[in-house]
Amino acid sequence: MSVITRQTAAPGGPQAGTAPGGSEPTSPTARSIWTAGRMIVLLGVVLILAAVIGVLITPSQGPSRPFDPTDTSVAGSKALAELLRSRGVQVDRADSVQAAADLAARGGNRLLLITDTTYFDEHALSRIPGDRLIAGDVFGLQALAPGVRTRPEAARPRSREPQCQLPAARLAGSAYMGGVVFDAPAGGTGCYPASGGGHTLVSYPNAGGVTTVVGDGSFMTNRRLAEDGNAALALNLIGTGRPVTWLIRPERPPATELPGERGQSMYDLMPDNIRWTIYMAIIAVGVTALWRGRRLGPVVAERLPVIVRAAETVEGRGRLYRARRARQRAAESLRAGTIDRLTPRLGLTSGAGPQEVVAALAARTRQDSHQVGAALYGPPPADDAALVALAGYLDFIERQVSEL
Repeated sequence: MSVITRQTAAPGGPQAGTAPGGSEPTSPTARSIWTAGRMIVLLGVVLILAAVIGVLITPSQGPSRPFDPTDTSVAGSKALAELLRSRGVQVDRADSVQAAADLAARGGNRLLLITDTTYFDEHALSRIPGDRLIAGDVFGLQALAPGVRTRPEAARPRSREPQCQLPAARLAGSAYMGGVVFDAPAGGTGCYPASGGGHTLVSYPNAGGVTTVVGDGSFMTNRRLAEDGNAALALNLIGTGRPVTWLIRPERPPATELPGERGQSMYDLMPDNIRWTIYMAIIAVGVTALWRGRRLGPVVAERLPVIVRAAETVEGRGRLYRARRARQRAAESLRAGTIDRLTPRLGLTSGAGPQEVVAALAARTRQDSHQVGAALYGPPPADDAALVALAGYLDFIERQVSEL
């Protein structure tokens, strides 16, 4: 181990504890390391004790169960189930195809709500008569909703306008929709369109009733139910007075559906010595880390070789846009930045639609709504002069909002 030495020149000769020749080791000792880091160690111990106590005194709530009518977490749907029951709708929870078929056999026109088909036979589900509501990207959609085609690109979930004549969607208004995008079959109705074509909600009549497919069921969860018209849309689709069979994933999947033969799990299929192999691998990694690891020395401050100013970065990106003639990309960046900065100042949420943003901005700045809409959501500029004019107008309305 090499040490750094320094020359000492005490007037009374070499000090006690120093090596001959006036030098002394400067490597950190165990005492100096403990003195410098004891507060950090004590603080870490306090944090660990607080976390352990918090875990011990917090009651166990179990894992979250998405779309479960009895789950109170943000991913559950107990709030929607209680709203349906308050309107006199009978909500029956089923976790198997047989349970859903038994409820349908009791008679009456029932609605089958499907949120998960991981452990279910989609062909057996398709034989259950009555109306059907399918929420989310479920497996076996061709059997459950024949005629509906899915598009390869999904839509980002956000607040969308219905833009259709389906009463359930038209009366609810904007809702948090997205996810899988569908093409409606002949005679069907598509609502909440995606930007690239297709719709995130499709409803059409089938032989046994009406089938409705939704690309993302987040609007029915406890987290999203109070936003926009999510509650109204869910109640219009489900709460029509008919009993509801709410199909969810079973808490304990059937043994025949587990991996391996005769219901054996992944751990049952592992060899007996796999656990010791993992332990030896962990020990080997630890020994390698100690062998190859380096000690942390003192902090060394050094000057950066180059300082790039923010203005130069903006100018460089602008030159790249100009060289590629990417006027559309530049306009989209300018518009997106302006909308993101103006939305909270106008008192709107991040998911506000174009109509809400344009109306609020026109009322705030007293500008023509058509001009504001064309600036924020219009076609891309035709040339560089139009792009410069667009940037100037966006800066003008942003300064107006900031000054008011």
